[in-house]
Amino acid sequence: MHPYVISLIGGLLIGISVFIMARGLGRVTGISGIAASALVARDSGWRWAFLLGLLLGGWAISSLLNLSATPVASGWSLPIAGLLVGFGTVLGSGCTSGHGVCGIGRLSVRSIVATVVFMAAGIATVALLRALQY
Repeated sequence: MHPYVISLIGGLLIGISVFIMARGLGRVTGISGIAASALVARDSGWRWAFLLGLLLGGWAISSLLNLSATPVASGWSLPIAGLLVGFGTVLGSGCTSGHGVCGIGRLSVRSIVATVVFMAAGIATVALLRALQY
């Protein structure tokens, strides 16, 4: 299948998912917020169901297409990276799924600014690592 078709299907699925969450539950599909509040929120049932759906959906499609994931990190680097990303999402009051996908779709100025900052930081990080030949 052509990469453009795969990308189109992926984008459509994300858009449909965000729409279902917004219309069905009145919630923004920000993964970091959903995950962080799953442990503390009183209405955490839907959050756990959503997170389970993410895991099962990824597992199901990789099983269906006979795909396997090869870890790109080992040892402590993966949990440390996860903690840094978690800290960044708290600092930025959300992640790319909440700001980039949902916020921009709602024309939220705060989300547009946050997404520009996320992208600029990512571009700067890649440029720095390439310059250092890492």
